[in-house]
Amino acid sequence: MVVPFPGSPRPTLGVEWEIALVDRETRDLSNTAAEVLRRVTDAANGARPRVTKELLENTVEMVTDVHSTVGEAMGDLDETLGLLRGAASGLGVDLCCAGTHPFAQWSSQLVTRTPDYDELIERTQWWGRQMLIWGVHVHVGVSSSDRVWPIVRGLLVRYPHLLALSASSPMWAGVDTGYASNRALMFQQLPTAGLPYQFANWREYEGFIDDQMKTGVISRIPGMHWDIRPAPRWGTVEVRVFDGISSRSELSALVALVHCLVVDLDRRFDAGETLPVLQPWHVKENKWRAARYGLDAEIILDSDSNERLVTDDLDDLLEMLTPTARRLGCEDELAAVADIPRRGASYQRQRRVAAETGGDLKAVVDALVAELST
Repeated sequence: MVVPFPGSPRPTLGVEWEIALVDRETRDLSNTAAEVLRRVTDAANGARPRVTKELLENTVEMVTDVHSTVGEAMGDLDETLGLLRGAASGLGVDLCCAGTHPFAQWSSQLVTRTPDYDELIERTQWWGRQMLIWGVHVHVGVSSSDRVWPIVRGLLVRYPHLLALSASSPMWAGVDTGYASNRALMFQQLPTAGLPYQFANWREYEGFIDDQMKTGVISRIPGMHWDIRPAPRWGTVEVRVFDGISSRSELSALVALVHCLVVDLDRRFDAGETLPVLQPWHVKENKWRAARYGLDAEIILDSDSNERLVTDDLDDLLEMLTPTARRLGCEDELAAVADIPRRGASYQRQRRVAAETGGDLKAVVDALVAELST
């Protein structure tokens, strides 16, 4: 099977930001996405608003146009967020983003009815209905298919950095799970989700897709929901590692980190370097450690099984990527990544609010709503 990859002549950037709708009074989730989307469309005055429906009626997704810089992408999201906030406010609904909601019950949520979503729920049953989770996806344009899998394999080495920095799902159905990112481990229960296979080249990937289509595992290529995957339709590599990101400032920083990582790997590919690879079992262990311990994770660095605290390794990574950030015009945004460990990642901030309020999880939602404005 041939999977065309049109490629991108430059490292373009696109962002998808999933947003939860919460009731202003109860702070529980609000199944009002259809009405919110209708109001956004009306407010756009005929323009096509870049807000879409998602699996559950308590969620909408903001999707940027194709951009060249982090600043442009964030400006696009700012405009859409303004429309979305206005549409939701009239319904008594606030907006927030995290990997999970602190206390909502999955059994109370409504599924958006579409053929694709109906098929997903029919196939996955209980696990599919449990997907009360939110994330952020970042697309970066790549010029040709031959470099896609070397770049994906290189990104998997940095997987724990991305997850630990964005981890924002410590609570599930009113219980602290003990994990920094419960979302990451929930989502991988779906048969088409989780870590990608480390294919040697594009042809091997095409063979895999052919197998999946013939055996009915998927009916179309986007049906593979890997944490990092090619997006052939757009000519991009799509990074889907992040938990829902709680604030604009952290989103811009982490989008810059992904942009720089992909562009740096692409540059090294052009220079004839052998890009970094980590054994699949080490990648899997790093994912678990980052999900469990967040910024306190001791991660595996290389094929020799050397280990290091993720935050210590992050300092060196940011220094290495600074020249790339300068060329891409996102040096300030990349530098802001270092602020996340200093003030605490979202999972740490949520736990701090819960501790300070005697376990009041509505106060945690209050804090998340407030953060979306920062």
